[in-house]
Amino acid sequence: MAKTSRSKKPAASAGLTLLGGGSMSQLSSPDDAVLESFPSPSPRPYEVTFSTPEFTSLCPVTGQPDYASITIRYIPDRRCIESKSLKQYLGAFRNQAVFAEAITNRILSDVVEAVAPRSAIVIGDFAPRGGIGIRVEARHEAASTSARRASKSR
Repeated sequence: MAKTSRSKKPAASAGLTLLGGGSMSQLSSPDDAVLESFPSPSPRPYEVTFSTPEFTSLCPVTGQPDYASITIRYIPDRRCIESKSLKQYLGAFRNQAVFAEAITNRILSDVVEAVAPRSAIVIGDFAPRGGIGIRVEARHEAASTSARRASKSR
């Protein structure tokens, strides 16, 4: 096992404002959130998965709370998402009146904008209301990844 120094803050965490910063304030909108990132520790492809069973938002028609499990899977390119900023970002949806499809696609767009992953999938598994649940999957694949796969299959 590699040893790490505890006396210095690692360069990878330079610029992160939420990590180790104590309690977080509740944001009123995901527009106010910042998805912080840090350099990927490896150039090889690897998958990162975040999941939360505690996602909440509001139904845009009734104003009633919607509950969901959100899973974010991505293959980093150069940057990785910092988890505490992601937690604050996801919490900012709490009072947003938005349909499940829009939420899932918004999260994917914001992840892609923040870290430009090789590929990413966001799954919103919304709890049943009125006897029916909804599962939304939004996908992104970087153009260079698509081109690499296409040239390998020829």
